[in-house]
Amino acid sequence: MKKLAIILIIAAICMPIFASAAAEQASTATAADYAAMSLDQLKSSIKTIKAGTLTVATSPDFAPYEFYAIADDGTPALAGFDMSLAQYIADYLGLKLDVIPMDFDGTLMEVQNKNVDLGMAGYSPDPARAEFMEFSKIYYEGGQAFVTTKANASKFASLDDTNKKNLSIGAQTGSIQINLANKYSPNADIIALAKVTDIIAELITGKIDGAYIEKVVAESYQKNYPALDIVLDVPYEAEGSAVGVSKGNFALLEGVNRAITQAMADGSMAAFVAEANEKATGNIIEGLLN
Repeated sequence: MKKLAIILIIAAICMPIFASAAAEQASTATAADYAAMSLDQLKSSIKTIKAGTLTVATSPDFAPYEFYAIADDGTPALAGFDMSLAQYIADYLGLKLDVIPMDFDGTLMEVQNKNVDLGMAGYSPDPARAEFMEFSKIYYEGGQAFVTTKANASKFASLDDTNKKNLSIGAQTGSIQINLANKYSPNADIIALAKVTDIIAELITGKIDGAYIEKVVAESYQKNYPALDIVLDVPYEAEGSAVGVSKGNFALLEGVNRAITQAMADGSMAAFVAEANEKATGNIIEGLLN
């Protein structure tokens, strides 16, 4: 009995050590380790903010990426190809999807603070953002544009024409576009606005002279606001959109990348983009409901 008691005591002492060693081994797994796993192994390795749930922050003022589509009965529902891709990723990984709408700069903060698993809001993989989040592979290749009204289009033959002190130029707070405005139009009065819808409203009413907006988003707005004119393509070295993943969560990053690869290979991503563009020309709400 004494021998058994000693064995049990030793086991009790060693179990936390073994558990700690196992936890340390799991925490030091690299991106390459997860890449070598089978899908089932990967799924069991993925840790999310809420067990069994993929929590995603988005900013629904960015059609066709994310917005509210209004059904015939007047019910709003989140739509856009980011939202379709988010559901695809969740299904691929066997997780329930929970999308939390907020302002764009809020999505960046929530990912940085690890309050959500993913940020999906048309992110460009900017090096500054890579300081506080992981980036997935590119899932959509777009471009950047300078937008004004048809009445003012003749004033902007080149980006040099946007760099004048008497101009007011808009861009979304916290976005790549605000960086582009500061780069190409530093002498203008740069107006940072929380939502793309605010930018469009200011353009239409003549309160600002032009704005930097992602091209596919500008094209979507142009369908609903014929007065808008996309006058210039804007060079940007990191073209394309990626999913923002909580920093250091390499298991989830690998899962997201595999889901994107499959969505692009099986035609789902192309279908998501086509559907989003169609819905974006209908009855929609861009921005938060409350």
